[in-house]
Amino acid sequence: MADYVIEAQPRAVVGKKVGQLRTQGIVPIVVYGPRVEPVNLQVPYRPLEVALMKAGGTSLIDITSDGKTHTVLAREVQRDVLRGKILHVDFFAVDMSAKIRIDVFIHLTGESPAVAASKGILVQGATNLTIETLPSNLRQQISVDISGLAEIGDAIHARDLNLGDDITIINDPEELIVRISQTSAARSEEEEAADAATAAEPEVIGRGKKDEEED
Repeated sequence: MADYVIEAQPRAVVGKKVGQLRTQGIVPIVVYGPRVEPVNLQVPYRPLEVALMKAGGTSLIDITSDGKTHTVLAREVQRDVLRGKILHVDFFAVDMSAKIRIDVFIHLTGESPAVAASKGILVQGATNLTIETLPSNLRQQISVDISGLAEIGDAIHARDLNLGDDITIINDPEELIVRISQTSAARSEEEEAADAATAAEPEVIGRGKKDEEED
């Protein structure tokens, strides 16, 4: 059973007439999938809004209607451009026995000693991971611990993450997740020091090969 449940009713109204449903506080939705013929349903606005806020696009939702239950993921949410209100939702009915690919948000945890000591700044690369797994193993987010990043240049790449045998990371193994970089102030000081060292070097004037041969 999914963590979230939405009770829906069959929908006969389609096309432009669905505007009538919206004025009544009802949202038209469609459920589709590899083993499900597209089903037109309708749900009250508020329960749908709450379920979408909590589940996002990575948590399973059970949609019940006419004694049937579809375990789904929210795939496309259409909203009013100006007011942001939900106009329509497409739900993908998952096959619980088949692996799926999905993008999951990366959540950084812990504190980098390098950042805490003001030695460097944290630069995040990827903000999402594409994973492949069974629907029962889906996560709302992937936690990445940065407490081991103690020096400038320390980094975590996709290859460094271990999500267990049941989850495969699809991203390029070399893709950067997070890195400790030098602060702008420190870079400026190094550049100034390098310029000063260059300016202090004595100018060397060579005599040239011809003069050397004459000696």
